[in-house]
Amino acid sequence: MINLLKEVARGKRGARDLNYEESTQAAESILGLTATPAQIGAFLIAERIKLESVEELEAFVSVCRKYAHREPIQEGLDCAGPYDGRTASFIATFPVAFLLSAAGLPVTLHGMSSLPPKWGVTLLDIISAAGIDIRNLTRTDAISAAQRSGVLLVDAEQWCPPLGDIRYIREEIGMRSILNTAEKLIDYSCSPYIVFGIYHNTVFDRISRLLIKLGYQRALVVQGTEGSEDIFIDRPTRVYTVENGSSNLGIIDPESMGLDTPVPEMQWTSRQQLLTAEAVLQGGGHMAFYNQVLLNGAVRLQLAGKVNSVEEGLYICKDLLDNGEAWNVYHNWKSAMLHSGETVNNPA
Repeated sequence: MINLLKEVARGKRGARDLNYEESTQAAESILGLTATPAQIGAFLIAERIKLESVEELEAFVSVCRKYAHREPIQEGLDCAGPYDGRTASFIATFPVAFLLSAAGLPVTLHGMSSLPPKWGVTLLDIISAAGIDIRNLTRTDAISAAQRSGVLLVDAEQWCPPLGDIRYIREEIGMRSILNTAEKLIDYSCSPYIVFGIYHNTVFDRISRLLIKLGYQRALVVQGTEGSEDIFIDRPTRVYTVENGSSNLGIIDPESMGLDTPVPEMQWTSRQQLLTAEAVLQGGGHMAFYNQVLLNGAVRLQLAGKVNSVEEGLYICKDLLDNGEAWNVYHNWKSAMLHSGETVNNPA
C-alpha cells in the first residue's frame, strides 16, 4: 500500500492515476483490511484530491462486488442514491420503488446508516420510522419481503461487511471518497437497469463511461436533488442516458408536462419522510411530492422499457397511485419486513 500511496499522494503535479491492476490492489488492501487505518485514510484523501479515474472506480466497484453478497434475485431496476442521506429534500425514490413494482418493474434500494459529509436522513432511517427493527433483519428476511412485494431493500453494511468494518475511518475523515461512488454500484440483485444520482455535472462523463464498462443494458445518470437519483419537480433536471455503449445528455422539464410544482420548505426528519411517502402512496399528500413521485416513476418505467414514453408512464403511475395498487405493494412489503424481525415501539 505504501508504494501505491506514493503514486497518488505526490501532490497536484506529481500524482498519477493508478492502472486497473494497481487500483485493484489498493481496493483489496482497504476492503480486506490489510492496510492500516492511517494508510486507508491517507489513500482516500489523496484520491479525493487527485480525483478518481474511470479505471480506479471500476476496480473499486469490482472489489466491492467481490466482498458483497450478490444474487440475481429479481431482474429490474437498481436505484443508486447517496448513502449520506438527505437534509433538505424528499426521498422520492422510496415511494417510487413501490409504484414501479406495482407497474411490474422490480426495484432494488440500498443504503446504510448515515455517513459524512451530509449526515442526512437515509432509507434505513425511514424504515426504522416505520417500526421495522433493521438490526434484527437478515438478508433472508429482505429477500423474502422482495419476493412478496418486488422491492428489495439492502442494508449495505450487512450485505458487504467490509463497508461496515471501515466506517469509523470514513467518519473520522468526514469527507467524500472513492467509496461513496463504488458502494452505490455493487448492484446486489444484478439488475440490468440503474438510475444513478450525482451532484456535480463535471462527473457526468466519468460516471457514464463507468456504467458502460459495468455492462448495464440501460442507465440514467441524474443530477438530482441533493446529488440523488430523484428528478426535480420545480425545475429542469440534467440527465445522461447510457445505452449501447454511448451516452446522451438530456433535460427533463416538469413544466413541459404540466407537473412543475413549487416545493414547500420542510423539516425533514425520518418520521416526516415516512409520513410524506405514505401519503403519496395512498394517492394524496402535497401535490409537489405526489407529482415528483409520478414523474420519477414514469421516467424510470421508460428507462426499463416498460412504457414507450414518459407521458404513457405518467398515465400508468397516476392510476396505480390513485387506485391503491402502489399502496398495496408497500403494505405487503412492510408487513413482510415487520414479521421478519422484531419491531420497535414506533409503529407508523
